[in-house]
Amino acid sequence: MFHMAAQTGLLLAQEAGDGTTDGSPLSFLVPLVLIGGVFYLLLVLPQRRRMRKMQELRDSIEIGDEVRTIGGIYGTVTGEQGDSFLLDIGSGTTIRIVKRAIAEKVAEESDE
Repeated sequence: MFHMAAQTGLLLAQEAGDGTTDGSPLSFLVPLVLIGGVFYLLLVLPQRRRMRKMQELRDSIEIGDEVRTIGGIYGTVTGEQGDSFLLDIGSGTTIRIVKRAIAEKVAEESDE
């Protein structure tokens, strides 16, 4: 059985000829460009949108806003120092966090 498979492989190899292809070099380049385009559309653009949205959020934060950090800490912004915020997290405790650590603004709850 193995012997027949080997013979079939040899016959197919002989029929293939000298191994040259009839296609142009561009036929290899087109799928690569398409894969690159799909990669860009599915991965790079959404990441850029998320980064832009987070930067807009950080730029919109003002003193007095209640925020949640990426670590799950809730606090009120009491000041800004360069690339960090000062947060009052209750009981008179103030911590300093980098601006990149802000996950979201906490919406004001209405008493209706």
